[in-house]
Amino acid sequence: MAAPLLSLKTVTLGFGGRPLFAEIDLAIGRGERVALVGRNGTGKSTLLRLLAGQVEPDSGERLIQQGVRVSCLPQEPDLSGYDTVLDYAAADRHEGEAQTAHMAAALLQGLDVDGTRKTASLSGGEIRRAALARALAGEPDVLLLDEPTNHLDLSAIEWLESRLAAGRFGLVVVSHDRAFLARVTNTTLWLDRGRLLRLDKGFAEFEAWSQEILERETVEAAKLDKLIAQETVWSHQGITARRKRNQGRLRRLRRMAAAGAGMAGKRVIEAEDIAKAYGGAAVIAGFSTRILRGDRVGIIGPNGAGKTTLLRMLIGELKPDSGTLRLGTNLEMVYLDQTREALAPGETPWSILCPGGGDQVMVGARPRHVVAYLRDFLFADNQARSPVESLSGGERNRLLLARALARPSNLLVLDEPTNDLDMDTLDLLQELLAEYEGTVLLVSHDRDFLDRVVTSTIALEGDGTASEYPGGYTDYQRQRPRSAPERPARRSEKTAPKDRSKPAAGKSRNRLSFKQQHALERLPGRMATLEKRVAELEAALADAGLYARDRSAFDRATADLAAVRAEYAAAQEEWLALELLREELEANHRASE
Repeated sequence: MAAPLLSLKTVTLGFGGRPLFAEIDLAIGRGERVALVGRNGTGKSTLLRLLAGQVEPDSGERLIQQGVRVSCLPQEPDLSGYDTVLDYAAADRHEGEAQTAHMAAALLQGLDVDGTRKTASLSGGEIRRAALARALAGEPDVLLLDEPTNHLDLSAIEWLESRLAAGRFGLVVVSHDRAFLARVTNTTLWLDRGRLLRLDKGFAEFEAWSQEILERETVEAAKLDKLIAQETVWSHQGITARRKRNQGRLRRLRRMAAAGAGMAGKRVIEAEDIAKAYGGAAVIAGFSTRILRGDRVGIIGPNGAGKTTLLRMLIGELKPDSGTLRLGTNLEMVYLDQTREALAPGETPWSILCPGGGDQVMVGARPRHVVAYLRDFLFADNQARSPVESLSGGERNRLLLARALARPSNLLVLDEPTNDLDMDTLDLLQELLAEYEGTVLLVSHDRDFLDRVVTSTIALEGDGTASEYPGGYTDYQRQRPRSAPERPARRSEKTAPKDRSKPAAGKSRNRLSFKQQHALERLPGRMATLEKRVAELEAALADAGLYARDRSAFDRATADLAAVRAEYAAAQEEWLALELLREELEANHRASE
């Protein structure tokens, strides 16, 4: 077996007396493509910096073969001090290697960045592309990438995937982009509670593997009578990580069948032939759509194609040059944009969520104790009163989401919501959007997130054309024309995408089996019972004095509520899958008559 190119041996590191990890071992060999995963704040970026030799461990050692070159892409590349993009991209030139500049120029061309551009004029996505070109230009033996897909559009992400898959280097990558990790990695490292666990398979196998570990540890902790002390450790996994890709769409169909009180009118947004141009160049040319209550609409396209422009036109924030736009009545909108407004220093999660004082957060029409609500967003109880300055970047993003989703709304607008979120927070956001009773518009480059969340996709092709397709990103890829883009379909022309999570129906079947029919008849009553229990537990937790009066009762009610919600969601999804199967079988039977 070949010696590793780069390794860490019994490394321990902490800051301010708090250990990030203790006595971990790690080895990177040529051809290994490693996904490094874990919650924000667990030390993934710090571990990359250790591998890069940028920080020293408290104990243990970093070992590197002689002559091995290590390149690192930081989360926030710094281009200051470089005049042009090419100057920056070719800066890691090794002695006697003039070809580095040629390689950098070729990489910039492949990434569609002009090397003669001044660095001060670059957008966030262009900075990211320039940094990728620099990391690759020196032909490293080990490549370390920290959130490489942030601010990249889909074409750049796909280019990077093919480049990494063909590389002969050792690779360690931190990313929240599940589709990206599944395509490029063959090994997974999980940084969890100070431990580094290894799976000799790519990220595609991570969720099942990690769930097995957590379930086994839960059983072991219960045997040791430590379950209550440990239960917050497992809470972040929830039920989302165990769900199949299309389950969110099934719940969305259920909600569409029964409109809740206080919702917007049936029509939320109706646009007809809206257009926008800047400097004589068409950004959006004659786009039409009708967005109804409960829709989850994703907007995709290359950087600079006009995604945010279209989003702002659809919500009435930007007037189109031509065409008509009609908004529904009684709309209450919450808009979370790319800049993510800053949190005031000195504030705490408690004071941010309860600015008027007290300990209750109104979520929809229901009061929630602020600590219970923060638990939903993966915060420990002792963080409720901690200053926001002590929170990690991911925790601040979670807090912004918590505040946004606590505001009254029936239209939620998210512009690049997945940037800088860890996977646990992405799971949480997917779950929250599935439960959200209003309409969602979102711009994203995260293919897996789109597949899990949206029910239709508006694709901007970069030439002024925009077309709408039912389903998520995978559905869009399957349906998009390979020649000239077609005109967007009217809402009445759309058909629901076939849900791959449904049981397969044999050609000869025209009805549910006895067992399936029995389950379909039984489940509504079961869901009603569970829904009633959810309401009872939420009412108990809404008691303003419960947390201070009886902390153990508060904890039990919180744990019970999570378990009952999970059981209700599973029953709801089973009912939906059976109902959709029944409808399909009946339609097939009618067609065969």
